[in-house]
Amino acid sequence: MARETRPLELLSVGDGIFLTVGMIIGALIFKAPSTVAGATSGPLPFLLAWLLGGVISLCGALVYAELSSRHPHTGGEYVFLAEGMGRGVAFLFAWSRMTVIQTGAIAAVAFVFGDYASEIWRLGEHSSAIWAAGAVAVLTLLNLIGTLQTKALQKVMESVLITGLVVFALAAIVIGGAPAAKPAANTSSSFGFAMIFVLLAYGGWNEAAYLAGEVRDARRNMTRILVWGVIAVSALYLVVNLGYLAVLGHAGVRDSKAVAADVMRAIAGGKGAVL
Repeated sequence: MARETRPLELLSVGDGIFLTVGMIIGALIFKAPSTVAGATSGPLPFLLAWLLGGVISLCGALVYAELSSRHPHTGGEYVFLAEGMGRGVAFLFAWSRMTVIQTGAIAAVAFVFGDYASEIWRLGEHSSAIWAAGAVAVLTLLNLIGTLQTKALQKVMESVLITGLVVFALAAIVIGGAPAAKPAANTSSSFGFAMIFVLLAYGGWNEAAYLAGEVRDARRNMTRILVWGVIAVSALYLVVNLGYLAVLGHAGVRDSKAVAADVMRAIAGGKGAVL
């Protein structure tokens, strides 16, 4: 009889939180705010949408925390569906995730990265696609190296990203002065439409369930990882969006095609926009 193999339980609570934050934070925090601003009527509804997105994500995280504690195995939704609805349904989900769900999400985020990277160094007619494909290939190779190496790399990358976002947001809040409010445009606001893009930006917290088989004492620690990971991202998103509003105002965020670059251009000039 074949011996069952299990991954090594190498991840601490801190490691899990770092990985969860990394799974959530992505290129959409630089893209979605413009769409959300366009679908809300002012700064308060705009910020409320981001706060509500965090609350909804936290509710989902609590559900996944319970499931992960009951079934602390690598596999995430596959394990949950197999336990609840049978292996046939789980098998179909796994193939759908591999061929459509996850690949589509990765491609969408990669193209946002490609659009920004092309502003710095354009690689011809299909520059965004080239940058996107390269990013996916490089990150895939890095994840194949191994859990310990990937964990260390993720910590470094997330530390740089989080520190950069916090410094960016605080600088925007302190230095930036929002322009005078423009008259409201004759466009209809749709809070529900705004929430679609907010929740897309929060997407990824469910991926923490795939770590359950590699977390020490997963039955107890998965709840901490999911809850604190979502809370950390919610706080960061609110601060970043406050920074956007402080410099550009609601109308400026709405009309911007690259909101983070426009904020940096306003407070630090052309070199800041490149950064």
